Order: sequence, then structure tokens, then C-alpha cells
Amino acid sequence: MKIKSIESFILCDKLKESFSFSQWEYSERRICIVKVTSDTGHVGWGEGYGPASIIKAGIENLTPFLVGQNPLHIETIWNIMYRRTLDYARRGILVSAISAIDVALWDLKGKIMEQPVYLLLGGKKRDSIVPYATGLYFTKNKDLGDALAKEAKEYSDLGYKAIKMKVGLSIEEDIEHVRMVRGAIGPDIDLMIDANHAYNLREAIKLARAVEPYNIYWFEEPLSPEYYEQYSELRTKTTIPIAGGECEYLRYGFQTLLSSKSVDIIQPDICATGGLTEAKRIATLASVYGAEIVPHTWGTGIAFSAAMHFVTNIDCLPGRLKEPICYIEHDRTENGLREELTNSRMAYENGAIKIDDTVGLGFTVNEDALEKYKIDKTHELWT
Repeated sequence: MKIKSIESFILCDKLKESFSFSQWEYSERRICIVKVTSDTGHVGWGEGYGPASIIKAGIENLTPFLVGQNPLHIETIWNIMYRRTLDYARRGILVSAISAIDVALWDLKGKIMEQPVYLLLGGKKRDSIVPYATGLYFTKNKDLGDALAKEAKEYSDLGYKAIKMKVGLSIEEDIEHVRMVRGAIGPDIDLMIDANHAYNLREAIKLARAVEPYNIYWFEEPLSPEYYEQYSELRTKTTIPIAGGECEYLRYGFQTLLSSKSVDIIQPDICATGGLTEAKRIATLASVYGAEIVPHTWGTGIAFSAAMHFVTNIDCLPGRLKEPICYIEHDRTENGLREELTNSRMAYENGAIKIDDTVGLGFTVNEDALEKYKIDKTHELWT
């Protein structure tokens, strides 16, 4: 059995309304997906997180070394990709290219072996997973606080047990928005805040202490991912758990993050940090340090399905009679790619997503949607 072909596609969806976070504004959603086909006719799909055209170029650079390989030998193929990029891309966008291919290979392997990927990863640890709604971005609404509170209430009415909101406009505005959102959803919904590294240490301490009374479940990326020691210091200055890691790559980056005692919760993005193969290694590393793990998920149904199978398999620490909640990120922002590209039997009921036993990563790709959103551009906008 051999890999016959590897094809990559850039997909783009223009948004009806732009939204922003502390760093950038989005006017479109753009993603690179990859299709790996075996000589048996089986197909696997993957996705890379980051600038789509650069990921596509990375996939095309790796393809000559992979065609002809046995697709079932995933770790062997992963090591070929890693060694081919080690000298000049130990971190960053080429790791996203590796990730996309790796996710596709797991999907392909599941289909070839007629098994769900979570089983190939080691087995099912839970039958359902609790999604938290990611939304509450900044818009040009004149009454932004009211709009955020209304959006949060809509998520809670849909049954979400946790919601993540953006902060990073200013400390004063953030405090007021957190107050309004907490007031809208009540005390029983877990509320996370995400600054996308908008603040320096002094500002992050000030904000964290100010919002502690609102029972914040975690404070995500309060600081630049470069400042491990500052993260470690922040953890000693607030009772709010600190989360981060979507900007880390490979187990080596997470080793630095964990050994520096920077975070309570790590958030690897499977489509950026090395794929499912490397995510499994990162999960083992997290267990050594006793850190919680909640993967960052942003993109299409391919990325979400990969995260679902990963979370289905991981151990939630600590072990105890009544297992703690294992969360998964569920992006709720406008995204036609997420809504139309894939079809899945995973069902959302009573605030949880039930895992099914469909082979591979559990989705089919809508070829009409692929054609609808596919573009061929050599330039790239960061999305």
C-alpha cells in the first residue's frame, strides 16, 4: 500500500460582517486543507492552521518525499517530514504543513482499517465531550457591551455550559464587558477570557485581579508567548488559572512552557503543533507535569473532528471517581467553511457532543462546497 497523491487547496469565505480581536480584524476566513489518496483509492483529509498559501507551499515542498510511502506508517512519515524541515523550520508555519498531512494520514488510516481514529489513538475514554462556545469578538457595534452580553445569553440559551469571550481593548473596557457578560449568563456558566497576548505583565495582573470576582474559569494568552517567566510570575499573582499554548510548536515548545511553570492549562492546536501524532506526545508530557489540556480549535469541521477524536482519547487529570469536565473549543463565529465543507453524525444534545463510531475522523467532505470556496492565489492575508 502506498500514498498515490497529495493535493492541497486554499479555501476562502468572505464574511458578511468583519470582527476583530486584540490584534487583528477579520474580513474573511481562509484555510488550507489537504487530501491524501492511497493506491487503494482511500482518501484522508487534513487541515493546517495559519496563513493558507504558505502552508500550501509547505505541503507541496514535502510531497515528493512522501508519495510512495506506506500511509499506515504514520510515525515514520512524521519523522521524514520533521527531519526534512528541522534545519530551518523547528517552529512555525512548516509545522502546520506537517500537521495538515499528519491529520489526513490518521483519517486515511481509519478508513483503510475501517475504524474510528480515537480507537487507533488508543481507545475511547468518554462517550461525549462538553463544548465551550468561542465567540464574543469585537465588532463596530456602538453598544459593544450590550451586544456581547446578548450574544453570550444566546449561547447559554442553546445549552452551552461554558463560553469564552475576547478581552484586550483596554483594562477598563474589559472589566465592564466581563461584568455585563457574567450578568447576562448568570453564575452557573463557566466563563473564560482570552486576551490574545494584548497586555504586558503589569496590565495582565491588574486585569486578572479586577475580574476575579466574576469567577473566571481561565485567562487565556494574557501575555506574549515569548515571555515564559512573566507567565510564571502572573500565575502567582492571581487565583484565575492561566491558559496558553496555541502559539507553541511540537513537544519541545511545550516542554519549555511546562517546565517554566507558565500555565495551568495547555492549548495545542492539532493543526499547527504537529498533528495528532505530536499531540499525543504533548498530552503525555502534560500528564507528567499534571497540566490540563484543552486543544485550541479554529477552522473547518476537519480541525474540529481531529480535536474531538483527540479529546475522546486523552486522560483528564487527575484520576478520580467522578471525572472532571473535558472541554473542547467550539468556534461560533461566522464561517461558511466550517458549516458547509464537512458532514458529520456528531450530535449536540444537552450541552454535550456525542461521539459516534464513523470510520476515520468521522466526516465526509462536501465536494460542492470545496468547489464553491476553492481559490488559487499566491498571495496571502493573515486570517
